[in-house]
Amino acid sequence: MAGDFSFNSKIRFDKNGLDNASRQRSRSLQVMIFMLLVTTLMALPIFRLAELQLIQGAYNRQRAENNRIRPVSVPANRGQILDRNGKIFAANRVSRSVYVWPKERSAQEWQEIAATLGPIVKLPAAEIIKKIDVAGYRSALPVRISKDIDVGTFVALGEQANTLRGVEIRVESSRDNPHQQLAAHLLGYVGEASLEQLKANPVYPMGMLVGQMGVEKLANSTLEGVWGNRLIEVNAKGEEIQDLGVKDPIPGKPVQLTLDLDMQKTAEKALGDRLGAVVAIDVKTGALLTMASWPTFDPNIFTRKVTQTEWDRLQGPEKPFLNRAVQGYPVGSTFKIVTAIAGMESGKFSPDSTLGTSSSITIGGISFNEHSGGYGVIGFRDALAYSSNTFFYQVGMAAGPEQMAKAAKAMGIGGTINLDLLGLESANHGQVPVPAEKQKMYGEDWYVGDTVTMAIGQGLVLCTPLELAVMVSTVANGGYRVQPHLLASQTNTPITKKVPTGIKPATLNVVRQGLIDVVKKGTGKRMNDGTIPLSAGKTGTVEMPGHPDNSMFVGFAPADKPEVAIAVIVEGGGFGSVSAAPIAQEVFRTYFQKQGFKPTNKPL
Repeated sequence: MAGDFSFNSKIRFDKNGLDNASRQRSRSLQVMIFMLLVTTLMALPIFRLAELQLIQGAYNRQRAENNRIRPVSVPANRGQILDRNGKIFAANRVSRSVYVWPKERSAQEWQEIAATLGPIVKLPAAEIIKKIDVAGYRSALPVRISKDIDVGTFVALGEQANTLRGVEIRVESSRDNPHQQLAAHLLGYVGEASLEQLKANPVYPMGMLVGQMGVEKLANSTLEGVWGNRLIEVNAKGEEIQDLGVKDPIPGKPVQLTLDLDMQKTAEKALGDRLGAVVAIDVKTGALLTMASWPTFDPNIFTRKVTQTEWDRLQGPEKPFLNRAVQGYPVGSTFKIVTAIAGMESGKFSPDSTLGTSSSITIGGISFNEHSGGYGVIGFRDALAYSSNTFFYQVGMAAGPEQMAKAAKAMGIGGTINLDLLGLESANHGQVPVPAEKQKMYGEDWYVGDTVTMAIGQGLVLCTPLELAVMVSTVANGGYRVQPHLLASQTNTPITKKVPTGIKPATLNVVRQGLIDVVKKGTGKRMNDGTIPLSAGKTGTVEMPGHPDNSMFVGFAPADKPEVAIAVIVEGGGFGSVSAAPIAQEVFRTYFQKQGFKPTNKPL
């Protein structure tokens, strides 16, 4: 038994030894295979790298030098600006711009390129370098150097293409005002987004065009659209090899204005090269039909580099950027409308009241003159028709400055109009100060002469042509102050809701009849020639110490069913009936011709 046990145990021992040896050989083989596999995997990229560097190195270096991947912004077309009837005020046209790619050349190389490029694009080399500096020399995005280049510049750049690597001419869409300076103060202009605008709008690409003034700025979010982008491969000459991907831009949406293109043309032509302004509005809604101001400017110049001559003119003494339609003027006899309403609404006078007039009247020991020998005893209707100064001196004194200021503000003068709806940054309100305000504004006491001159629209009274149009529309529409606005989408909405002034119908009626008599038999009778429906209005001749008198007119038409209110000023134009009234008549004529009115060519 003992022998059997020992024999079997030995056999088992030998078998275990063989099994262990086999397992060791198997592990060794697996390790060798794994190491061989790892070595092979490591060797392949090393071999490929050696092939690229040693065998194909020259070819690949040339390809890396010649081919580049560029992200390219694709501008979106700005939406069109249209008049109330769909006629174009502002659109787009094809143009060419010059860009540089900062990352493609060293700082020293850009200095050399700028010296060559500058004279071609008519820019100082330092200005080109400054634009690259702002973007950064490591920037992979293009930088616009010049926009809307002419044919000569385009040809010259083509001739220098081999020496201007990193410079590209790109076809773009440029803003175009086909009527040039027409309605420029309202339409405004576009320009490259400033650094502040880029920071405020992180989605804007470099070179983004945004509205900088007027409607272009007011409605920029609607007009601008969304820029797209392309990823392209180009060679060293900037020539496209292939398109790697495109995200199409989204064009801006059109914006329709309340302006009437034909009326605007008429107003600007009639005003000519005389300093002044013309405003026409819808008496029922406040929709702005016309706003002209001269001198003006051409928004198209801002699509390119503004020349020094152009810039000097814009900064000149005539102030082309100034919109005279929203600047305060002494308004003379046109203010007598306000004085008449203040007198009757104060309770001191009734619509039937009469007063004696003469060649002059003495108040507080001071003599105030009439512009004629006087008109005898007359009422409000004739006082407006003949523009009697002595009548309104008495009304103003009785009503007082506070009552006149109250009536003026109720009718739209002195800060009751929301100018933000017009997108006019330099717009101002008029002023009709009372004694306490004079003391605060000028540090002076109120004198009797201040009240007398206020009554006829002189002295401290200032009104803008826009405010005067609103004021006379209040008489025309039955006593509601309208809110002037420029975007058609705002008409008849809560933001432009009419405000009732509470002026009595009897008061409005006698004033309205007086304004009709101005045209029928008074200072504005030249307008009653049958070429337009019978209108109503008030002329004004404003004394300007040291300068020729200003000419003014305010009115509405038709007299029986008013639709349009207008205000005109011509600086240094003299009598209101001679300079301002004929301009108003031309604008009325254009409006009513479009309505189908047939002239009678005889007084109505």
